[in-house]
Amino acid sequence: MEVINSFMTWVLKNRIGQIENFKKNPIAVQEALLEELLDTAKRTVFGKKYGFAEISTYQEFAQRVPVADYEKYQPTFERILKGEQDLLWPTEIEWFSKSSGTTSSRSKFIPVSQEALEECHFKAGKDMLSLYINKYPDTKLFTGKSLSIGGSLSNNPIDPTSPIQVGDISAVIMENLPLWVQFARTPGLEVALMPEWESKIEAMARECMEENVTSIAGVPTWTIVLIKKILELSGKDNILQVWPNLEVFFHGAVAFGPYRKLFESLIPSPKMRYMETYNASEGFFAIQDQKNSDELLLMLDYGIFYEFIPMEEWEKEDPIVVPLAGVEVGKNYAVVISTNAGLWRYKIGDTVKFTSASPYRLKISGRTKHFINAFGEEVIVENAEQAIAKAADLTDAIIKNFSAAPVYFGESQDRAAHEWIVEFEKMPDSHERFTQILDQTLREINSDYDAKRHKDLALVSPKVHFVGEGLFEKWLKSKGKLGGQNKVPRLSNTREHLEELLRLIPEGKGL
Repeated sequence: MEVINSFMTWVLKNRIGQIENFKKNPIAVQEALLEELLDTAKRTVFGKKYGFAEISTYQEFAQRVPVADYEKYQPTFERILKGEQDLLWPTEIEWFSKSSGTTSSRSKFIPVSQEALEECHFKAGKDMLSLYINKYPDTKLFTGKSLSIGGSLSNNPIDPTSPIQVGDISAVIMENLPLWVQFARTPGLEVALMPEWESKIEAMARECMEENVTSIAGVPTWTIVLIKKILELSGKDNILQVWPNLEVFFHGAVAFGPYRKLFESLIPSPKMRYMETYNASEGFFAIQDQKNSDELLLMLDYGIFYEFIPMEEWEKEDPIVVPLAGVEVGKNYAVVISTNAGLWRYKIGDTVKFTSASPYRLKISGRTKHFINAFGEEVIVENAEQAIAKAADLTDAIIKNFSAAPVYFGESQDRAAHEWIVEFEKMPDSHERFTQILDQTLREINSDYDAKRHKDLALVSPKVHFVGEGLFEKWLKSKGKLGGQNKVPRLSNTREHLEELLRLIPEGKGL
């Protein structure tokens, strides 16, 4: 295994030169990529409609092609699911990634081309390892196996007889991985793609606990569930007693800050490493490339052309849209992409904030529909995660999950507030102090929230429900969203999901 480890380390390090190239020449790389995308798709139905063959500059592309969201594309996606091809992209679409969406209970189905699999998702997986090896050349990663937690596949929802399959993007990727990668990961596909989540966790735990796992890749919430099941079955106190050679957790989908303390208790080693990624059903976008920094390097050669809408423009009918060259550091943007799977100027619903323009690094700041701005306070997910992590840290608490929504005037009080449900692995030493720190930190990092909280004029102190483990999982199960990348909305301007969660709290257990 040492020979394999040395060989794989050498092979993957060769990619670093190409990464350095797009870091030094980001705009040229993006411009060339847009030209290639347009040329490839110029004979598709979409390409002919918007005259891709005549477009020679970004400005022409932006003038001709409208910015659109999922609802605008949905009829075309359904035509592809019914068997039509060559509509958005010239090569055959055989896969759709299924996303429950975090703004709607309805599933979304996003086309995945062979090019998107190979040039985006597979390439990103290799780059993740390349960047990790470059930071930690002493790694023993390839002396064991990688544990990956994925979703499941199902038949085409519109035409079950169609060869097109749908599933979580993680499941689509796993199903198509080359044989040598399948050999290096655990569990086997039969278990990894099981549709029933509770049975899958049990089967994964039993299979994986017998392996020499050196890395884990997955969503923090479901990784915690799996680790706890393994500890329950093995009778061990922490996961290093099961996997002594575990060295890194590649994580994404949600911010890691609120989970760090819990992972440190489950994996009690100062040598354990954590590396964040930014991927979605629509593509793989960014990877953490530095030690001791949670900034993510925007990956510019994955067949994705990037544009950005300043958040102050988001709700306008004709918003200003800027390419990568036009972004400003420290400003919030909604992400717009054009991809090698036929998504053209597609709003993915995420918001980011650039921390650097040389090279382009960013942090995920939230979702375009995941914020609380009921009273002009403009609290985004990034604010909430920062505040709740600090409150947990200073009250010796360990958080599993949280969600918040506004209490509007007249609902239960004459002044407005924010209502939180926080699920704990370990309760804070003081509920009152936790709430005070949460509120104070939000005031420190968000001037709009602070202004509304001034002397309790518009907003009073937040109302926090302190609950034990299991509530959020119970809600997901009730909605048919258990497993995969599904999660409870962290912030919302509406109270529907919060009311559903409140109804699930046992009487007397929510304060």
